[in-house]
Parts: sequence; C-alpha cells; structure tokens
Amino acid sequence: MKESTESQEVKTEQQAQNEAGSSREMAGHEIFVETLRDVGVDTIFGYPGGAVLDIYNTLYDETKINHILVRHEQAGTHAADGYARSTGKTGVVLATSGPGGTNTVTGIATASMDSIPLVVFTGQVPTDLIGNDAFQEADIVGITRPITKHSYLVKDVSNLEKVIHEAFHIANSGRPGPVVVDLPKDMIKQKAQFRGIDSVELPSYKPVTKGHETQIAKAANMISEAERPLFYVGGGVTLGDASKELTKLAEKYNIPVTTTLMGLGTFPESKSQSLGMLGMHGTWYANMATTECDVLVAIGARFDDRVTGRLDGFSPKSKKIHIDIDPACISKNVPVDIPIVGDVKNVLPTLEKYMRQPEVDEWWETLNKWQEEHPLEVPQKDGVIMPQYMIEKLSEATKGEAIVVADVGQHQMWAAQHYTFNYPRSMLSSGGLGTMGYGFPAAMGAAVGNPDREVLCITGDGGFQMTSYELATAVEYQLPIKIAIMNNGYLGMVRQWQELFYEKRYSHSTMKSANPDFVKMAESYGAVGLRATTPEEVDPMLEKAMKVDDRPVVMDFVVDEEANCYPMVPSGAALYEMIESDEE
Repeated sequence: MKESTESQEVKTEQQAQNEAGSSREMAGHEIFVETLRDVGVDTIFGYPGGAVLDIYNTLYDETKINHILVRHEQAGTHAADGYARSTGKTGVVLATSGPGGTNTVTGIATASMDSIPLVVFTGQVPTDLIGNDAFQEADIVGITRPITKHSYLVKDVSNLEKVIHEAFHIANSGRPGPVVVDLPKDMIKQKAQFRGIDSVELPSYKPVTKGHETQIAKAANMISEAERPLFYVGGGVTLGDASKELTKLAEKYNIPVTTTLMGLGTFPESKSQSLGMLGMHGTWYANMATTECDVLVAIGARFDDRVTGRLDGFSPKSKKIHIDIDPACISKNVPVDIPIVGDVKNVLPTLEKYMRQPEVDEWWETLNKWQEEHPLEVPQKDGVIMPQYMIEKLSEATKGEAIVVADVGQHQMWAAQHYTFNYPRSMLSSGGLGTMGYGFPAAMGAAVGNPDREVLCITGDGGFQMTSYELATAVEYQLPIKIAIMNNGYLGMVRQWQELFYEKRYSHSTMKSANPDFVKMAESYGAVGLRATTPEEVDPMLEKAMKVDDRPVVMDFVVDEEANCYPMVPSGAALYEMIESDEE
C-alpha cells in the first residue's frame, strides 16, 4: 500500500510539472531544444548556418545534448546513421537551409534503403519567402520525399512540439526510416505555448507488431516437417533487437542460418549453425543451401537483388515463409507461401512455441561436406599483403569484438567474409544504396554512441578520400577510431568487373598515381598515421595502433593490386552459378 501511495505522489508531481510546463511560452528555438530533451536525444550531428542560428544560440548553453560539429552535412548524416545502427537509438541531424539541406540527401537515401531511424532537421527561409527563390532556399521536403518515411514543413510554431514527437515516433517504429523536419526561420523565432506532450497518437499509422498466430502455427508446422530447412536472416532482426530469440530458435532445432550483409552478427558466426553470408559475394555453401533447401524462412529480410541473383533461379526447390514488419515487403520481389506480418521479436518466440524438431541430420551431412570442399580461402603471395589476410589480422587484433564499419567495395565484401561477427549491431555498412564515403563518418557516429567499444573502420583508398576531411572532426572530439585503408591503387570492385567482363580495360579506375600519402595526411590533421607494405609489418603496426586511445589512427595497408573478391555471382546469374577463382 505504501508503494502505491508513493507512486501516486510521483505521478501527481509529474502531472503538476506538465501542467506548469503547458503554461510556458517559448520561442520556437527553445521549444525545439526542450522537445529534443523530452524525446531523449543526447547527441546531434550538425553544421550551423544562417537559417538555424537561433537554434544554435540556444544550444550554446545546452548541457544535456551533445553537439558534434562535422565538416560536411553528408558526413553528419552518415555519422547519425552509424550512431543509430550501433546504439538502436534515433540519429539526429541539424543542417541549415539550401545547400545545408541538399548535402544531407545522400545520407538520407542511405538510411532509407537500410531502414535506419533518423530525424533530419533542416533550416528553411521564412514562410513568406518560400517559393520566391530566396537566398539559400531549396524545397528539401520535395527533394527528399521519395527517400523518407515521412516529411514535415512546419508552418505553425504551435505545432512544432507535436511534429517533433511524431517525427521520432515514426522514424523508430514499424519499419524504421528517416524523417525530415523542415524549419522555416520565422517558425524558429515565433513564440508558442510549450505543452509537454506525453504520448503520440497517429490514428492512420498503426504498425502491426504481434503477428497472426494461425499463420505462425502454419509456418512452424511447415518448418517442422522440412528435411532441408534454412533460416535466411536480414537486418530486420538487428533492428528488431531479436538476436537472442533467433539464436535460441536456431540452436534449439539445429537449423542452419545464413545472413545478409545487414544481418551479419545477429546470429553468432562462431556457432556451428552459421553458414555466413549469402548472395553475390556470399559463401559457396550458403548459396548452395539457399538453392537446395526445401523450406526457406526469410526473417527480417527483403529478398534484395544482391541476395537473390536471377529470380527464376532463386531457391527453386523451396516453399517460402516470410516474417517482416513491413507488409509492403512481403511477396514484393519473391512470392511466398506463408506471409507473417509482425515484429520478429514477437513472432520468433511464438514460432518456437509451435515448433517440433525437424529431421535434419542428412541435411547437415550435406552442408558439412560443402563447407569442407568449398571453404573461404586466404591466398598468399610472398612479400605481399593479401586483402583477406589483412581482414583476418584485424579480426584477431580486435578479438572479433569491435564495431566494424565498412565502406563500399571489395573491402566491404572481404570484411563480411573474413571478419568473425558474433554480436548484433557490430557490422555497419551501406547495403542498399552502396554509398562510398559512408564508412569513416559512420564510424565516428558509432564511436560517439559507444565510447566503451573499439570501433574499426575498414575502407578503401577510393572511399576514404570521399570523406577523409572528417579526420578533423575525429581529432577534435578525440575519437579513437582505427581506420584500416585497403590501399590497392584502384577502385577495386570497379577494376574487378572491368577485368572479368570488360577485357581488362581499366577505364578511369586506377588511383595509384594520384593517391595521397595517407600517413602524412593523418599526421597533418593531428591523427596517427601508420603503414604496412609487407605481411611481416602488419602485426607490429596493429600493436602500435591498438595502444592509441585519444585520437584516430589511420593504417595504410598496401595490398595486392589485382586481388579479386570470390565467390562471386555475376550480374544476371543465379546463386548456384558462382565464380570461385580467377581460373574459372
């Protein structure tokens, strides 16, 4: 009884505070900051400009919200993305109008393709100048409409608090995604009542989370009767924080698991049920398991073209079950037999409740044989660092426990193949959009959000140069990111395709004659620069790098120039039509 009374006292006090808060009149910029506090924002990645200076003036005295000044708004959006992927929170970006807003577009599209929760606030010219081609005016809502989950243009300051609450609710519920809130300058200056909103109610937006139990029971029966079941796991399991539920289910019933690039780490790769990644650069045995299985269970995955290969050759022998929170994804690319709409964290325990042990001994005999006959290989060359060797040494040096942020290209695929991922939210990469330059700023966001974790950025000499200027940001905020540059003097994946399909006509894909000295570049920013050119130099360099804890370290790995990433499914081919080596 005493506890109940105390609880009522606390509630009454909170109600009194809310009532008092509802009577406060504030300027829009004050409402903005106060509301961010209310929704739990602790970090903003931003870049000031004229349209948002009132907000920045209010942030000057702010103590609860950490602002990270990036050097470019695109990098700020990638940093917020990395922060969101690695923490599960919503990433927040603040940019000014015009070019400030348009510079965020690539980062917004990156987050949209991979279902990452972001709220991007952009300044805008005053409402009476909208449409007049005013200085630094851009229709950012119109520009970003195809790549956002929702957008707002605030035209009444009294709605600002409500809009911000709705933006965060939409961004991080259902299938997550980016939301843009455009803030005209007069709305930031005008005053309104701050009400202190407790909850968000959107009658037209009600994502289904539970899952239809009859459908789940049908799926459980289909899996239980299968002879060759396979779990195909995507980033939805990561976003839904359902790694424990997935691992428990797969281990209990001894079902093999293959993951997409976005799903890496959701099922520990050190477990015997793991087949690694499937798809264009997936393992031979994962792709063959997908081809030969009789029941394919897609969990939080969307049958992306890089996973399926040629659709008429994708998993032709299987009945298909699809579990996803977004009904629009189900049967969009591949028709399925049993659709289940719901949050995977809720669906998987119910699925376990109805499951029976399938007879999978013969299936595992086949899978084990494939793993023995077609392992991922680490080729060796005398005196030359091979890319696969580089990744394995990075995995050893970080004990497989780092948050790995991969840029886009060959190094991304080698990282997926040869780094051992055992934890969710530990592999961050631009999967859907394939954004070069994503890696380093996203690693900054991961480092800000996870100060107690090692953050490793694996990038290429091409991708790193797209956003290398953010070394200034990483040095300023003492972010001890380990940046591993796979320096082969080429745009590696482009060169590989030109070798295999364009008769080695390396049209504008070489960079070695104009690459900077990455060690000197790092040192010029105040970071640590290290280089290894032979296998013998790798371990000593990594030992030095791991001791640095107060600033970024740039490690220049000079690797084999023409190493190719295998296995590889050529464009337009089926998963079983893999190329395994240069000899094929």
